[in-house]
Amino acid sequence: MEKQLCDERFILITGAAGFIGSCTVRHLNDLGYTNLILVDDIKKTEKWKNLIRKQSADLLSKEALFSWLEGKERQIFAIIHLGACSDTLELDGNYLMENNYRYTLRLAEYALENEIRFIYASSAATYGDGKLGFADDHEKLGNLKPLNLYGFSKYWFDLWAKQQGVLDQIVGLKYFNVFGPNENHKGRMASMVYKMLPIVQKEGKIRLFKSSEPERFKDGGQCRDFIYVKDVARMTCAFLENGARGIFNIGSGTPTTWNQLAEAVFKAVDKRPQIEYIDMPEDLRNQYQNYTCAEMTKYRESGLPPCAYTVEQGVIDYVQNYLLKDARW
Repeated sequence: MEKQLCDERFILITGAAGFIGSCTVRHLNDLGYTNLILVDDIKKTEKWKNLIRKQSADLLSKEALFSWLEGKERQIFAIIHLGACSDTLELDGNYLMENNYRYTLRLAEYALENEIRFIYASSAATYGDGKLGFADDHEKLGNLKPLNLYGFSKYWFDLWAKQQGVLDQIVGLKYFNVFGPNENHKGRMASMVYKMLPIVQKEGKIRLFKSSEPERFKDGGQCRDFIYVKDVARMTCAFLENGARGIFNIGSGTPTTWNQLAEAVFKAVDKRPQIEYIDMPEDLRNQYQNYTCAEMTKYRESGLPPCAYTVEQGVIDYVQNYLLKDARW
């Protein structure tokens, strides 16, 4: 990305103190951009720690954003909308629709009306159990069946964009299983790498679910498309300079088993792998994905940058340079 790209106009980032958001800010700072308007609700969380050593023009609350936007239409180059409730176990549908759908719709309408580049976070959760595949094909959007309310709230905006005929004017990114620094505040929604490390340190072993489909996957052989957050930040920001539009998967395009992920954690701390398999809770079986893998053909054909880290390289960098040092990126 060339420094003159946005002519010193603002790049607005929502969810800027969050996991992917703060890493996106770091990536843009590293490229020399400080003309950033950061939007987030820090409240009583420790997300503020993710913004230490970051540079920006301002930091706003979510509630203050739309009044701040008034009269600044020509000052904004792009909006990267990453703010959302990402809790897949959240059961308050009204809250999710207001926070994830209607807020996104309002921001998208502002961007469209003022010809501002709009990049928003959709989710791989919109694909549901994966029986219909993981292709970022606009024609298949209406057939998807999310497994939870979070996925539904993201799916509903994707459908709105298609129905309004604006998918050729905006960018929606379906993030797969992201892990890496700056996720300390996520609690139960933090990545398994984050959760595995203290157990390995304390007990010397990792517990994984037994397979619910033993005819397809051995224990620990269930697959996910894991992707390192440094790659996610770089791939997200690539859309600021690439004219591509539409919905795109953001994943590695390669499935990784839980066994392989666990082995990478053990390798990062120089310990011999010791994995124990436990029964999957009954209430989780109906919404558990045994396999995810992003179809990345459309992304690659758009000339966008590939991942720089393998999953193992990402895990080692994350564990050794951030988790063990209690550091943020």
